[in-house]
Amino acid sequence: MTKIVLVGAGSFVFARDTINDVLLFPELRDSTITLMDIDKERNDLMAAFAKRMVEQNGFKTKIKATTNLKESLDGADFVVVSIRAGGWANVMKDYELTTKLGYESSPDALGPTGIFAGLRQIPAVLEICHVMEEVCPDALLLNFSNPMAMMCWAINDYSKIKSVGLCPNAYNGAMRYATYLGVPVEECTYWAAGLNHFTWYLEFKHNGVDAYPRFREIFTDPAVYTKPDYFGKGVKLDQVEVEMLKRFGYFTSGSEGHIPQYTSYFRKRPELVEKYKLGPLGISFRLAPKRTADENEDLKKKLASGFKFKLSKEYHWSINAAMIMHSIVSGIPSRIDGNVRNNGLITNLKDGCCVEVPCFVDKEGIHPSYIGDLPAQCAGLNQTSVTVQELTVRGVMEKDKTKLALAVTLDPLTAAMLDLEETDKLIEALFKIDKPFLKGFK
Repeated sequence: MTKIVLVGAGSFVFARDTINDVLLFPELRDSTITLMDIDKERNDLMAAFAKRMVEQNGFKTKIKATTNLKESLDGADFVVVSIRAGGWANVMKDYELTTKLGYESSPDALGPTGIFAGLRQIPAVLEICHVMEEVCPDALLLNFSNPMAMMCWAINDYSKIKSVGLCPNAYNGAMRYATYLGVPVEECTYWAAGLNHFTWYLEFKHNGVDAYPRFREIFTDPAVYTKPDYFGKGVKLDQVEVEMLKRFGYFTSGSEGHIPQYTSYFRKRPELVEKYKLGPLGISFRLAPKRTADENEDLKKKLASGFKFKLSKEYHWSINAAMIMHSIVSGIPSRIDGNVRNNGLITNLKDGCCVEVPCFVDKEGIHPSYIGDLPAQCAGLNQTSVTVQELTVRGVMEKDKTKLALAVTLDPLTAAMLDLEETDKLIEALFKIDKPFLKGFK
């Protein structure tokens, strides 16, 4: 019997979607799913949801719950991780500090808040890896924790565990671009490679025909990408992506949320934020605690009322994890977008960094695709981020504050916004906020 462990299962969206997606596959329904979280109340609530879904659908899946990490991981085949070490408090403090200086960055991407999220997250995920080395050394770790590239780089270099990082952005971006074409995403194929939140759609086809000429034609009219819902529900304001296409030749998977943080072009002046319709990143952070509480109360009411929980295919962010498990267990091949070690896969990005590339999965495991050279302009933009990511990982693992400071200093948006003295003050303030995570640092 397959054993699947969800670490961080107290998160409503993560646990609900992953449980749902696993149960979509008949070959996985005889598994044991163990939910682990340090918050016992929320973990037990998600276990009650999982048991109810299994019971109502007549499945044989076994559901267990524990707050003991080692107990949860013992004998696991697959370990799915989505955690936010330190909770939302430090996230908001980091975010508020940068906004006072006139710009925003996300803990899920790059920038100062991403770098210091790495400081908090990397040791927490490596702790999970080291327990896995002891009690389930052959298990596959499926990581959803951000900042993804930093996390996966650290896992690859500082643990012996097999792993892959998963993110829905590439597929979600493809759905959005298909909507601009006015066609179902199922009729489209794409080949995307680069970094997490910053992959490039090197190919995008509709029914086997290159769609880029059509995109270039569509986006000559600003009304298409400055008016929401131009082709119907689901299309966002995509001015940033259109600029990336026009300037660099390709769409990215970053959308307007991430690309402005990985580059210096879009957020460095208030008039640019307005021009590109870049909303405040902090809204979701501020609302997160209340949203979590509301979701928990809603779930409690549904459980008390006998609500029928139906399997759904509407969730996309966690489906790759279930697809991987299904392919390895059943032998039925699939293709996902995975974050893996760059062992010569993208030949003009640093060897050993973490890249996101198409991966094929079968009974033997995950097989990343060889890409070769990215177009020079694409590799140039990606490599800047790679340097920041490496300095962050080395800084955290070597307990070296100087390397963390250099990561912030080299961050492209920070460099566009602040001079060196201002950057030094920002770094000093960030170190004060995250002092509890800096024990033993030099």
